[in-house]
Amino acid sequence: MKTTDYFVAFDLGATSGRTILGTLAGDRLELEEVTRFPNRMLRLGGHFYWNIYSLYEHLKEGLAAVARKGIPVTSIGIDTWGVDFVCLAPDGTFLGLPFAYRDPHTVGQKENFFREVMPADALYARTGIQHLDFNTICQLYTLKRHNNFALSQASGLLFIPDALSYMLTGNKVTEYTIASTSGLLNPVTRQFDVSLLGMLGADASLFPPMVEPGTAIGGLSEDICEALQLSSIPVIAVAGHDTASAVAAVPAGDENFAYLSSGTWSLMGIETSKPVINEKTSAFNITNEGGVDGTIRLLKNITGMWIVEQCLAEWRKAGVKYTYPQMVELAMEARPFLCFINPDDEAFANPHCMPEAICAYCRRTEQACPQTHGEFIRIIFESLALRYREVLDVFRGLASKPVSRLHIIGGGSRNRLLNQFTANAIGLPVVAGPGEASSIGNIMLQAKAAGAVSSLKEMRRIISTHAKLEYFTPAEEDVWSDAYDNYLSITKK
Repeated sequence: MKTTDYFVAFDLGATSGRTILGTLAGDRLELEEVTRFPNRMLRLGGHFYWNIYSLYEHLKEGLAAVARKGIPVTSIGIDTWGVDFVCLAPDGTFLGLPFAYRDPHTVGQKENFFREVMPADALYARTGIQHLDFNTICQLYTLKRHNNFALSQASGLLFIPDALSYMLTGNKVTEYTIASTSGLLNPVTRQFDVSLLGMLGADASLFPPMVEPGTAIGGLSEDICEALQLSSIPVIAVAGHDTASAVAAVPAGDENFAYLSSGTWSLMGIETSKPVINEKTSAFNITNEGGVDGTIRLLKNITGMWIVEQCLAEWRKAGVKYTYPQMVELAMEARPFLCFINPDDEAFANPHCMPEAICAYCRRTEQACPQTHGEFIRIIFESLALRYREVLDVFRGLASKPVSRLHIIGGGSRNRLLNQFTANAIGLPVVAGPGEASSIGNIMLQAKAAGAVSSLKEMRRIISTHAKLEYFTPAEEDVWSDAYDNYLSITKK
């Protein structure tokens, strides 16, 4: 007789979060979205923060909604974005709100770090992590430079999923995959680089003990159980980094694939058995982050749907709203290859007005500016697809096995127009789905902790049976090849 397990996944992104109930009966996996809630950066005193207390309340509301179903929950797991952290006071309380990674206080600080602490190539050789202004190492350096009170008084640091688990259980851990985004780990030992932390005036003892994905943290606290009328449910340290959970949910039956976790950020890469740190990965700023079952996520961050999202937000201010089908229709009607942008240009990181930033980029690169909303949408999608090819070509050269297809996972996998553009640009088949990859990976890692599945391979087999996948075949390859040459000539100026 098949047993049934019920898992609660809290999947938190940079703009919203969800409570997902996963039901696993043998090989049958079913998902139900129980609650959805906003996650907005707070702007206070010229800085951007995360309202972690609001997120905690939303987690409790999600648990209450699950409790009303009257089912025996096996466990709970939390995944979030990477790099950000909370400072803990000696009494265990939080020292203020955590900075959001888009806060401008770190802009330009990595160059100061490279000049004052360690050259860029030396840092990459130690950590294998892509140099980004908002990496945890850069945030710590910036806060130290600015004599930040919270950091100066901190007796501990918790990454965001670990902080939320601490709020639920009272127990502190450092989950490996979320810690691997920090730029503070030795990628071989998978532990904090003590001497590197020392250069920042910090100590590895600030972080709780490191645990692997699938480790039990503890049960819900008595306060929460009493308030919600729940028994003490185990909280599991899943792959706390949402991309790590998402990559665990790639429905691949072999190793001949690259992946693209598509959302506000696009994260493209391949899976390896050990870190890859050499001149080529350093030159292309490729990162080595922790994965499940001892794997390494060799990947590169690419600005994803953020640019479109910010354009849509700007147009909403003027009273213009688009449904997804309307947005696609506008893009389809627009002239192809009007102009190109590099989605990773710093101009698009967090501009005051995204459409204005795009036009300014086009003027700077001597291109025609888009005039209609459809043209803006189309050039963003086309430029993203071409950027994907540019990055994938690098990974093809790094992979030990031929890359025969690209798996697109996450919310962006539902963008059929961009999926087709991507297949056209890279000249390889694209397999799209699952859209709920982070939640599914979160749930399946809880299932692994519960003994319901035994390995990453078995997880993926079950997911491939459950997921609704779409397949995209390359078309108009010559046209897209010419466009790629033009894209490179513009973006390399």
